[in-house]
Amino acid sequence: MKPDFNKMNGLIPAIVQDVKTKQVLMLAYVNEEAYDMMLKTHETYFYSRSRQELWHKGETSGHFQHIEGMSLDCDQDTLLIYVTQTGAACHTGHYSCFFDDIIPYDNSSLADALYGTIMDRIDHPVEKSYTNYLLNEGVDKICKKVGEEATETVIAAKNDSKEDLIGEIGDLYYHVMVLMANRGVKVEDVEKLLKERHKITGNKKVFHTRGEY
Repeated sequence: MKPDFNKMNGLIPAIVQDVKTKQVLMLAYVNEEAYDMMLKTHETYFYSRSRQELWHKGETSGHFQHIEGMSLDCDQDTLLIYVTQTGAACHTGHYSCFFDDIIPYDNSSLADALYGTIMDRIDHPVEKSYTNYLLNEGVDKICKKVGEEATETVIAAKNDSKEDLIGEIGDLYYHVMVLMANRGVKVEDVEKLLKERHKITGNKKVFHTRGEY
């Protein structure tokens, strides 16, 4: 089955969606040449109506989109493309092009967005970036910060200040994410483990044995 390129002067719209979070990243237009290139390379290609030329997403920015799946709508004139996004999808630096809320609704994954930003700092270092500072210092510095933030989280909890506790948990969350990126641990690795543990039922735990949450 092939898209109907006879509509809209040989162009059809393509909706690009994050395969993990299902967040809509962008909308662009595809001609037959771009479609054929996507089938061949499994990376996104579009047709620029302003420049009137084919463009390979990420060719200049390094923010490539690896195609994990592609579907046609019922009229065969709109594509839905599931991708693994490297860096940001939007040229403004936002992860998604759809960031100007009219009626706010947050369906994004904070963990994936934060991890994506940290990974982008690895590929595209930014001057005076705290993330790049930590990554450059290495695992010992990152572990030290995780330890410090964990201690400060405990202190905030003991001080019975919800506002301080939220702030310290946020700091701990961020530094753990940097540690994950440094050690090559992905968000989906942790999620997979948690899902497996969540499936454990009917386990009468004994001392030092992990069981149901």
